[in-house]
Amino acid sequence: MTRVSNFIDAVGNTPLIRLDLASELTGCEIYGKCEFMNPGGSVKDRAAKYLLLDALKAGKIEAGGTVVEGTAGNTGIGLSLAGNSLGLKTIIVMPETQSAEKKSALRGMGADLRTFPAVPYKNPDNYVHQARRLAESLESPHGVFYANQWDNTSNREGHIRSTAPEIWSQLDGDIDGFICAVGTGGTLAGVSAWMKQQSKKVVIAAADPDGAGIHHWVQHGEIKSSGDSITEGIGQNRITGNLDGIVIDQSYNIPDRELLPVLWDLIGREGLYLGASSGINVAGAIRLARELGPGHRIVTILCDSASRYESKLFNRDFLNSRDLPPPPWLKAGSA
Repeated sequence: MTRVSNFIDAVGNTPLIRLDLASELTGCEIYGKCEFMNPGGSVKDRAAKYLLLDALKAGKIEAGGTVVEGTAGNTGIGLSLAGNSLGLKTIIVMPETQSAEKKSALRGMGADLRTFPAVPYKNPDNYVHQARRLAESLESPHGVFYANQWDNTSNREGHIRSTAPEIWSQLDGDIDGFICAVGTGGTLAGVSAWMKQQSKKVVIAAADPDGAGIHHWVQHGEIKSSGDSITEGIGQNRITGNLDGIVIDQSYNIPDRELLPVLWDLIGREGLYLGASSGINVAGAIRLARELGPGHRIVTILCDSASRYESKLFNRDFLNSRDLPPPPWLKAGSA
């Protein structure tokens, strides 16, 4: 096993796992990048790592300074833990609709968590705008850094510098497609940029939940969405700085009723205790595999653990209220 010095050095170099059920279903080789195995438990550890390292290198902040970010949770967790290891204070602003598990985790690791009602980005009270204004109002002799994962392209650059070359090396460059959902756009944009430089033949695709507009943008050139989703941390209705200039060849709208059976198989039959965003990514990979045909090799992202969403994913009443299928092992009458 590799020995590292700190949290920052432990981020990345995650395993690539063959997803047997999806592969057998499609006749393709479908792999998941195990980003839930990062030290903070999600793919967002990579964004946190490069956002902070680049800010420190540029002199925007130093030990003792304060990091402020608006986040659905996972980037906040990554920033808080990485910040702790670098001697930085962290203030996290998030919508109050996010899972209780993520809120509890952030408070438990010492972050100053501030929640606000969930409103669209165009509303000035949206949590992203709240975070920006908060950062602008603060002063510190050691610097105040608004991480801005949405438009700060250190996010995308982190995936160019780490995620994409890792995947390429793990598969010896034998890859036909890459697909994942869009939150900030950093993962998809970074992997797309790097892989398109290696081979124009690699198909880059987006998996989009209901309530998000990237699928319509890819297909028709404009942001448009309808409905909503139980997924957290993905689903975008604007072109962020990280998405600027991205090459996306294909996209798929994946509703909750499609992603959940895939997620239940990942948990119950493959032993991968993953959150809903991983379900949408694997459902998207299955769609892409069917479109490309048997014999192709496709990679997606396994973002984080189901442990951050247990109060929703395994709550029969919550799922029933949305007419969604519960896990087959969840007994009738269970909360």
